[in-house]
Amino acid sequence: MENRQSVELGAWHEEKLRVRYEETDTMGVVYYAKYLVWMEVGRVSLLRSAGFGYREWVRRDLEFPVVQAHADYKASARFDDQVLVKTKVASIGNSSIRFENEMYRLPDMTLLATGHTVHVLTNKKGEKILFTPEMKEKLTSA
Repeated sequence: MENRQSVELGAWHEEKLRVRYEETDTMGVVYYAKYLVWMEVGRVSLLRSAGFGYREWVRRDLEFPVVQAHADYKASARFDDQVLVKTKVASIGNSSIRFENEMYRLPDMTLLATGHTVHVLTNKKGEKILFTPEMKEKLTSA
């Protein structure tokens, strides 16, 4: 049985990770594109905690493509640093949803990056579809 937590619009969900060696570049710092991967880690964890993980999307024959991604970099992370990824549902429309992220190096809470992704709900044909009231409820106030 899934351990379902409360997810409210604007409330932060937290996930911790460690920087893997493969995530660093030749300068020994985390490669910039890995922050987008970390944003996905946070998003997947948030959705899972709401009881609406990607398996549920697939079961319903739904797709959830990213249509916009943005990151602002503030500080560097290196191999084996512990990172806190904070994710929240910032807004939800008729067929789109925006997640916002903040990533910090622990334990000093140095802000590494901020960013967001926007997703559109589609069917398997790639046609935009509307969130049902039940889906919006799960995603904003589980």
